[in-house]
Amino acid sequence: MKKVAIGVDIGGTNTAIGIVDDLGNVILKDNIATPTDGDVDRYVDDLSIAIHELINSAKLVNPDLNVLGIGIGAPNGNYYAGTIEYAANLAFKGIVPLVKLLKVKFPELQAIALTNDANAAAIGEMIYGGAKGMKNFVMFTLGTGVGSGIVVNGDLVYGSDGFAGECGHTTLFPEGRLCGCGLRGHMEAYCSAPGMKRTAFELLVKYNATNSLLANKSFNELDSKAIFEAAEKGDQIANEVFELTGKWLGISFADTAHHLSPEAIFMFGGPTAAGDYIFKPTKESMEQNLLTTFKNKIKILPSQLKPGDAPIVGASALVYKEIEKSNI
Repeated sequence: MKKVAIGVDIGGTNTAIGIVDDLGNVILKDNIATPTDGDVDRYVDDLSIAIHELINSAKLVNPDLNVLGIGIGAPNGNYYAGTIEYAANLAFKGIVPLVKLLKVKFPELQAIALTNDANAAAIGEMIYGGAKGMKNFVMFTLGTGVGSGIVVNGDLVYGSDGFAGECGHTTLFPEGRLCGCGLRGHMEAYCSAPGMKRTAFELLVKYNATNSLLANKSFNELDSKAIFEAAEKGDQIANEVFELTGKWLGISFADTAHHLSPEAIFMFGGPTAAGDYIFKPTKESMEQNLLTTFKNKIKILPSQLKPGDAPIVGASALVYKEIEKSNI
């Protein structure tokens, strides 16, 4: 029997679903719309039908598939309660007991578990990626926001209520930029993809840089990919965006290192595709801001999860982690 797990990544617009084997390979995948009307019961019905159809399609090719469970990554996912709680970018209201509702639909499965997307990415890195064999590391996901998943002694840190690990909302600059959460000066407001865009526009104004390759981009057009492409062409503004973003990431990573003393810090997400443009200044800044005790000990590494499938793969890894715990 070939063991597989279902990975579900719930986004604001779409929900991605995939069947993942124990090596992290996506065998088959699909997606459904995430509802905009907040109808939880209909969503659970749609999700259950889609999962059953995906399993049936996969079994036509390989009848020996053994589906172990379902892992779900979702905004504001509470691992302890199996709930999605007050997610700002989802239409669901209040607290949604998603795991409980899915267990009714899939009583035969060994494990159904849910956590937030950054925690899912960290578990995926530990089960399938570059953190195999590591007991202490931190995953930072850089995208629309900045998420993080913390692993200590081989276990995800969830805290007392299931919501630990919001390193992206540590304060970098008191009274600084307005963050999407409504507070000010958070790391996310500076080091996310939108944060990089804000930095670019601040620099364009600061230098009156009308000759920059970024100067004719509207706020809605500009993204981290365009900044990278301009940096590759030698654009001064684009290069300074990466230098500043790396500097700020490094300061925050040094704080994280002082708190946790991890073996490595992994970076995942769109901006990390820039390679040394982002990794080099980040590493330099972190080392500059570390206590001597921690210097030259902590690696900063790119995620080894495949970008397109990473959310599904990360979510599926929850299943293997749950079964591992139940066998202890």
